[in-house]
Amino acid sequence: MGAVSIRITVNGETHELRVEPNRLLINVLREDLGLTGTKYGCGIGQCGGCTVLVDGKETLSCLTLAAAVDGSEITTIEGVAHRDGTLDPLQEAFLEQSAIQCGYCTPGMVIMGKALLQRNPSATERDIREHIRGNICRCTGYSSIVKAILSCAQASSPT
Repeated sequence: MGAVSIRITVNGETHELRVEPNRLLINVLREDLGLTGTKYGCGIGQCGGCTVLVDGKETLSCLTLAAAVDGSEITTIEGVAHRDGTLDPLQEAFLEQSAIQCGYCTPGMVIMGKALLQRNPSATERDIREHIRGNICRCTGYSSIVKAILSCAQASSPT
């Protein structure tokens, strides 16, 4: 079977591409679109480094066929910051809480945090720990990551 045409909107920009039916979304993002913020870690959906949002839902791009997301809206870590280049409050919180060490898990963690806070702006520490459990971090021990996400949940909570 030959290449298929897909149309995807990535970080607000529409792309029409021809892809092989077995081509993974992560490869399209990184190689075809040059969006290297999404990380390739394990390749089997166990680390979360490749997490992106597809139509607002957390998706492991290393397990997702590009053809399967035809017509979808995709947000990568590059699309989290504001259009003027200023960082999103969650990205700022990651910096303030020293939630970045090697940085390899950071894109997936930020995407997971954004998705959780969109669904549950008043997320608790327990909610956050449960939500990010599939994303592996070998450097920070998760405490600073949880604090960063929690600080944004608390900032958006009614007082």
